[in-house]
Amino acid sequence: MLVSNFVASSDNKGPIGPVINVTKHISFQDFNSNNLRLKQDLTLLGSAIVSDEKTSVQIPDPEQQGDLKHLAGRAIYSSPIRFFDLPSQTPASFETTFSFQFEVKSNSSNETSDVGKLIGGSGLTFIIVPDEITVGRSGPWLGMLNDLCDDDYKTVAIEFDTRQNPEFGDPNDNHLGINLGSIVSTAAINASDVGVQLNDGSIHRVWISYDGRKRFIDIRLAPDGRGFTSKSVYSGSLDLSPYLNEYMFVGFSAATGNHTQIHNILSWNFTSISQASLRIPTTETCQDKIMLQNNTQAEIAHRKTPNSFFIFLAVVILLVIVLINLYFSSYRGDDDNSNETIILPEKKQRPRPPNKARRFTIAEIATATRNFSELQILGSDEKSVTYKATMLNGCNVVVKRFLTQFFNTHGFEKRQFHKEIKAISKIRHPNLVPIRGWCYDNQETIVVYDYIPNGSLDKWLFGVGVLPWTRRFKVVKDLAESLVHLHSKQLAHKNVKSSSVFLDVSFRAVVGDFGFVLTSTGSTRFESMVSQTADVFEFGVVVLEIIAGRSRKSNPGERDLLDLAWAMHEVQQKETLVDRRMGAVVNLDQAVRALDIGLLCTLNENKGRPTMEEVVEFLNMEKPIPELPPGRPVCLFPYSSTTGLCSGYACTAFK
Repeated sequence: MLVSNFVASSDNKGPIGPVINVTKHISFQDFNSNNLRLKQDLTLLGSAIVSDEKTSVQIPDPEQQGDLKHLAGRAIYSSPIRFFDLPSQTPASFETTFSFQFEVKSNSSNETSDVGKLIGGSGLTFIIVPDEITVGRSGPWLGMLNDLCDDDYKTVAIEFDTRQNPEFGDPNDNHLGINLGSIVSTAAINASDVGVQLNDGSIHRVWISYDGRKRFIDIRLAPDGRGFTSKSVYSGSLDLSPYLNEYMFVGFSAATGNHTQIHNILSWNFTSISQASLRIPTTETCQDKIMLQNNTQAEIAHRKTPNSFFIFLAVVILLVIVLINLYFSSYRGDDDNSNETIILPEKKQRPRPPNKARRFTIAEIATATRNFSELQILGSDEKSVTYKATMLNGCNVVVKRFLTQFFNTHGFEKRQFHKEIKAISKIRHPNLVPIRGWCYDNQETIVVYDYIPNGSLDKWLFGVGVLPWTRRFKVVKDLAESLVHLHSKQLAHKNVKSSSVFLDVSFRAVVGDFGFVLTSTGSTRFESMVSQTADVFEFGVVVLEIIAGRSRKSNPGERDLLDLAWAMHEVQQKETLVDRRMGAVVNLDQAVRALDIGLLCTLNENKGRPTMEEVVEFLNMEKPIPELPPGRPVCLFPYSSTTGLCSGYACTAFK
């Protein structure tokens, strides 16, 4: 494989020189894992593999366990390619040719046509995308787009589709399409017009040529071996500029839906040419700068000499005057019997670090919450009301206002409670929501947190949207890391649940809404013993919620989640708990392994419940997971460390 690469500079420093062409060439005569550069130059995502038997990239992986329905994958060249010249707003010109073959397997998922021919789906795309990590959706999306991508996600694709989806404007089940930032094709072409049946098992070759200056594209398709003289299936004007970043990634995506087929990419050549402007070298030399700097420094030193002498003389005179004044002041003080009070200057406060938690006044809190307006309320429970607030500096925060009756009912001592708030406010970790401060004015107890814009995990799990498995598993690991850090500080969260886990703008999980912790020195012996193990138990239940996509609280007539999980374990059908809304782009083995870890966390403390450090080792596959008991425990946990009372999952035996 030959690769030549030149990175053009798009900055505006220096005068602009001549325009040159930047060329990038990629060549894969076949795809074989023995090629050492293949692993470095090709990124495989989702259900994509390199087959040594076929010397091809295959999507989906035909050796994958289970059926091949609803799978998606991508094969992307690992390095970005310059596709757009920003100064001239000119897209790159490129030419690519590749050969592909669709294999329709005989299985229960595929139908047979009236003439006895197997019907498969869905299709393959040649794609230009802005990143090398996203996997698109399966089915008619062809692995090209994902519903979690931004609306302005820039992508260009040429699709080869073997399923007709009228909702996307497909003309038939044997067509090509040009897709610009959308799954709906800008232009669709019937492949039968050039005598090609995409999924007949033959090897087909594609030629795509794009002239960036003229904004003109030409696409040719024919059985492999016929050559470039094949008839053009589409040619016409096409401006790719709105759908390109300066640097993009190029490759292939494919997917299956209710019907399946194996998409083989057998060879691939790609060449791009983009224009770039060179900068004219400056006439200024380094030696000129050195000589100028030396002359300037000498001149400055010459000018400074007399000034330095006068400054020194002034300092000496001032020092003598101060010493004389101190001497006479001391002398007068010894002879003076007056009882005058000496007023010391006001002590100046040291500046506070900008991110350090501080005490807020009730006036600041009232202003930020618009006098605790109902319109600012985010939620409430039996112990507090939570508000969204905007501080005077424009920063959005969350204000949690504890109710007075909460302290009276549960017998909490406010002084100890305030110490606990200050203790947790000192903890900093990437997966913990920072506490920005507190307020104890007018008998109030208020805690101020950072505001997390994507909201809490329960809204994503049980709401309208569907989190993909990769992000769910990342949430599990983030939550585990945060609890390990807390426990290492001899603290516990004491309120672990999906509504206490928040997702930031990059969908990293951060844990907040603490049930407020007790240090081992400030708690009873029993409390310090159970608080961290209670966190482990509740972590296990949250893991089950993440996998199943349903709340721990059962709806009327519905079996509760923990009871159901253990029942499925007993009959060895744990995979049925995995949230089906995620589709088939799920690592089922990883999901079942995580479910085992969740169940392990709900064992009795003296019957195998792990520590959070061990849980992280299990998740990272650094340590084998102990075997679960064949049946469910008789009683899960006989104490709730939050209230000291038996309630809910913390102590309810199985029915």
